[in-house]
Amino acid sequence: MSKLDISSLVGKLIEVENYKQYHWEGTFQDYIEIVRKNPMVARNAFQRAYDMILTYGTDSYTDFKKNIVKYKFFSDPVDNGKDAIYGLDVPLMKLVHFFKSAAYGYGTEKRVLLLHGPVGSSKSTIARLLKKGLERYSRTDEGKLYTFRWIDPEKKIQHILGTVTEFPDPMHDEPLKLLPDEARVEVLEELQKGHKLPFRVQIQGDLCPPSRLIYRELMKHYAGDWNKVMSHVRIQRMILSERDRVGIGTFQPKDEKNQDSTELTGDVNYRKI
Repeated sequence: MSKLDISSLVGKLIEVENYKQYHWEGTFQDYIEIVRKNPMVARNAFQRAYDMILTYGTDSYTDFKKNIVKYKFFSDPVDNGKDAIYGLDVPLMKLVHFFKSAAYGYGTEKRVLLLHGPVGSSKSTIARLLKKGLERYSRTDEGKLYTFRWIDPEKKIQHILGTVTEFPDPMHDEPLKLLPDEARVEVLEELQKGHKLPFRVQIQGDLCPPSRLIYRELMKHYAGDWNKVMSHVRIQRMILSERDRVGIGTFQPKDEKNQDSTELTGDVNYRKI
């Protein structure tokens, strides 16, 4: 029996170039250039989910004089039909319309989507399909998205970051949120100039509390020099993963006596106090 060359075997299965693309890192200026070339990388979650569904195409047919659109994504092309859904084309149309409305900012983006139906009506399957689809979409060129982390390789700001030299943004936020409020509108106009986009890319919301604290302290440390603050920012590509709780989270139902809201809202780590 010949010797198994595990290094050669694994090397064939793992594509080094893909790994480099998935783990791309750069400066904030590098990210600005990426957005300038393709503003769609800064889409929000609803826009991304809607585009992901449309990438698989549609079919249409007439049922009782009504035009029905069948979205091929719900036939589970990701897993060769393992979680394919049948007979729910109309409810799935309404679901996609929800994402479309939210993507264009018509108001549904402010609501929580609740899937309601009897046992066995594919509620969990729909959620599972969306999770799988978004995970795979984030690995494609069309579905690229980015986040950032704070860095202090020379340990110049230990009074802010403490003993660590890197601090990933806990919410994996959009790096454009690092732009000052007064500069956001003008910067976005420049980034989207010359592009015909299906919907406008906007910067909404603020940094999460930990990153906002670091940002505020760095601005104080550098006397308002925003460029020096950005020298402590490292942009990185983000791959969505339910398993690693990156961009996708799952909350399992529990008995009402042992439910804990902190699984959703987070909690204070008292060991660090």
